[in-house]
Amino acid sequence: MEGEAGNFKVTLIRKPRYVDESKCTGCTVCVEYCPVKYPDQFNQEISKNKAVHIYYAQAIPLITYIDESCLFLKEKKCRICEAVCKNNAIDFNQKAERLEVKVGAVVLAPGFEPFDPGVREGYHYGEFANVVTSMDYERLLCATGPYEGEVLRASDLKHPHKIAWIQCVGSRQVNPPGANSYCSAVCCTYTQKQVILTKDHDAAAECTIFHNDIRSYGKDFERFYARAENLPGVRFIRSYVSIVKEDPENKNVTIRYASNEDGVIEEEFDLVVLSVGLAPPTGLKDLAGKFGIELNEHGFCKTNLTNPMETTRPGFFISGAFQGPLDIPEAVVTASGAGSQCGELLNYRRGDLAQERVYPPERDVADEELRIGIFVCHCGANIGRIVNVPETVEYCKTLPNVVYAQEQLFSCATNCAGEITDVIKEKGLNRVVVAACSPRTLEPLFRDTVREAGLNQYYYEMANIREHCSWVHPKAKEEATRKAKDIIRMSVARACHLEPLMEIDLPVTKQAMVVGGGIAGMTCALSIARQGHEVHLVEKETVLGGMARRIHHTMEGLDVQAYLDELIAKIYRHPLVHVYTGATIADASGYVGNFVTSVRFQGRVATIKHGATVIAVGADLYTPAEYLYGEDERVMTHLELEDRIAAGDEKVTGAAAIAMIQCVGCRNEDRNYCSRICCSESVKNALKLKEINRQMDVYILFRDMRTYGYYEDYYRDAASKDVRFIRYEQHAPPVVEAAEDENGKSVLKVTLPDYVLGKKLELDADIVALAAAVVPSGGTKEIENLFKVGLNPDGFFKEAHAKLRPVEFATGGVYLCGLATIPS
Repeated sequence: MEGEAGNFKVTLIRKPRYVDESKCTGCTVCVEYCPVKYPDQFNQEISKNKAVHIYYAQAIPLITYIDESCLFLKEKKCRICEAVCKNNAIDFNQKAERLEVKVGAVVLAPGFEPFDPGVREGYHYGEFANVVTSMDYERLLCATGPYEGEVLRASDLKHPHKIAWIQCVGSRQVNPPGANSYCSAVCCTYTQKQVILTKDHDAAAECTIFHNDIRSYGKDFERFYARAENLPGVRFIRSYVSIVKEDPENKNVTIRYASNEDGVIEEEFDLVVLSVGLAPPTGLKDLAGKFGIELNEHGFCKTNLTNPMETTRPGFFISGAFQGPLDIPEAVVTASGAGSQCGELLNYRRGDLAQERVYPPERDVADEELRIGIFVCHCGANIGRIVNVPETVEYCKTLPNVVYAQEQLFSCATNCAGEITDVIKEKGLNRVVVAACSPRTLEPLFRDTVREAGLNQYYYEMANIREHCSWVHPKAKEEATRKAKDIIRMSVARACHLEPLMEIDLPVTKQAMVVGGGIAGMTCALSIARQGHEVHLVEKETVLGGMARRIHHTMEGLDVQAYLDELIAKIYRHPLVHVYTGATIADASGYVGNFVTSVRFQGRVATIKHGATVIAVGADLYTPAEYLYGEDERVMTHLELEDRIAAGDEKVTGAAAIAMIQCVGCRNEDRNYCSRICCSESVKNALKLKEINRQMDVYILFRDMRTYGYYEDYYRDAASKDVRFIRYEQHAPPVVEAAEDENGKSVLKVTLPDYVLGKKLELDADIVALAAAVVPSGGTKEIENLFKVGLNPDGFFKEAHAKLRPVEFATGGVYLCGLATIPS
């Protein structure tokens, strides 16, 4: 690697795979005949760790290769795979290739590795047959797993009925070996998913989750947690645990844990699942050395505090878990951010390498007899486990005008989509029905598939037998099969009346509008402008900055106000950014590429034409109606506390005791979500107060401390500095009363139960700070109506797809960013 941003030369070595992938069909004959085998019952390859590997994703053979354990490569023996391959795909003459590529920017996305619990003897992983990792268990649940979606124990191939999950394996630990001090952020929620799926497999299963804190802070994750917790036979137990022994006869595993009611308990389980954390990939130090970038103390990439996609080397960006533990939506967001920054850097090359896709000419089928083809998807186990797909296919063949029907494991897979194209040509089909999942996600793919066969894309119809059938009738398989047949029959009837439609090209207004002038909106506007497009930035307040104006420093020590001033200066200096402050939107109309929005500001109305819209209206802070807020000046929100700390208010910095109460206004019936940032905000304020006044007593009253990711280190630091963390439950929240202490001093008396001591705890505090919920912005409903976008049940904006399209609306050409979508 050499060069600088905008002009890199990268040398790559492509190792030989000894397989011609243009000939390989993924038939697995070579795998079955390969004599090399080293056991791994949960391997995610179909090859089960033989020398021949076929990596599959959604049943697509993505990569086929032969590794160094091959007898021919080691000893020049065997070559069985070459003899049995009917497609002559095995090629032992392949050599390593040296490639040199010139690029202007580099995006690094090496991801993560699951923590290996085998490095800690106490987990007995690899020793006890029925102790598995969460990744192993994920494979057991999968239709392409070792037992084809059946959950079986390795020791006796029986169904486990009593299963335990142990959280924080390889995370939130500082004692070697294999210690990672950070929180891996995703483990709590993926465990809940596995519990729900386990109950789907076996409604009578007993599931126990041993945890320290439940950190379900993502969008709709609190509801997901409640869903798992309320299932019959599910227990969430807050306790550290140890794996004690394995029964030599039945191979059951005994776990020792503690409860507040019964003390130390030993309990036997059929299967124990270790919820492993996320670790940096092996070889990351070598990769960082080759590219000249720095890693942080945890072994992930070191990034810019104000730009988490920017590495320490200009022109190098990252996406995904290379910056630290991330969930899927956040990884997709970082990918979008990295792509945007590459676009800024390489703006001068925009469009130089673009090529228009050419489709085959369309057949005129207007005078042909109807010839309908039906493709019924298993969707792995999502449909196939509930709906009898083979029976449904046979039924489809009896429908009028249907000349062909078949089943597919994953219709959206590249090979299956190609199969649909081939069948259309071979059978002369002029209408196509795909019975699969929601058209919201995959309809464009199947329309494209139909076009590739020379058929007008509007001769395609989609029958949703997943969301509308298998997912809502998991316990009624016969009825679900009948309903799937009805849905397909109706789709076939509609397909008979489909007419070809022609699409036309329209001009695009190459300007954008960003609604909201907080940090997210300004950052977005600058990025668009740096890519050569004019941007209209609309802010309802008279100044830019949004909620950030109330934040003074980050946990890492960044001066937020200095950064904000610099960002605002960049906005006003950029010639392509037009700012409208004190503005409101009077009207909005149009469609993707051609919007027209009327903005009212400074006593006049401006009509703005733009091709794209970004909603970045941010969020507001809940105004507490509890804990004497608004009645006693000593009760304030966490942001008000930060303001007074920054101002050096002696009533705060000189206080003898301060109590902070978490989850005020959220995680309840009215707002069933976690505001995500409150725990870290309170820890940040607590550390600042301890820095100013070491003798101050600081109490944080919490339900679950959700200091995810690297914030866990600050949580630990606060505890080491005598910040006292006291847990309370939702049904017994703290009580705050004005009172006098034993010396007659006016104080705020905070009362709550102590679950360890089994007694009521009373605290005398000079200040009570409330970690108030993040709530949707006041103008959210108006924006929803103007731009025809959706809201979720909590009033935040609803993205097109929670996992795959987290920064897009279903409305074309309208995007979202920042707090408008979720507290972050």
